[in-house]
Amino acid sequence: MALSDNLYSQVIAWVKIILPLAALGILSTLFLISRTIDPTDSIPIAQIDLRQRAQELGATNPQFAGVTDNGDRIAFQSVKARPDPKDPEHLLATDVTSRINLNSGSVIDVISDHADMHQSRLTATLEGNVHISTTTGYVMTTDTLWTRLDETYAETPGQVDGNGPPGDLTAGKMLLTTNPETGQAELLFTRGVKLIYTPRQTEE
Repeated sequence: MALSDNLYSQVIAWVKIILPLAALGILSTLFLISRTIDPTDSIPIAQIDLRQRAQELGATNPQFAGVTDNGDRIAFQSVKARPDPKDPEHLLATDVTSRINLNSGSVIDVISDHADMHQSRLTATLEGNVHISTTTGYVMTTDTLWTRLDETYAETPGQVDGNGPPGDLTAGKMLLTTNPETGQAELLFTRGVKLIYTPRQTEE
């Protein structure tokens, strides 16, 4: 038994010596090999990898939702969203869909190619093929739409085109807001409104 214990102790002692020497040899080999590589060759690869990682940072199918003081429900969803590398407060989303369920029972759906959402301000700027449709019969298109997550608000800084129950219309601005007196959502068209009235056909 004593012989076995002595052999075990000797093996352990040799292992303590051999392993550090082996590790030192491996490190020395790596150091010598690395000296044969031109360090400038690895810089472009590292830069490309970092840019790709920054672009891939984000979430797939994220959802954002909120409820206004008067009970309207607002929801945003996108295929992908990632933080803006220039400003972490901004989220850059692609293929965005938004739905506003008004307490009156009406629904407003909005889709766009992309959106810039500000996290602390609870605002979103939808851009690119913005399509707006309502259950009250309005279908509108525009380039840019400003919205909020905490209140019933949507505004186009530029022209909006489409049609509704009165007929085909074009306006320099569209505004969705809440009437402070009634508490109900209102859709307003201003700045040179052009309307081609289409009379409703009555069934005989």
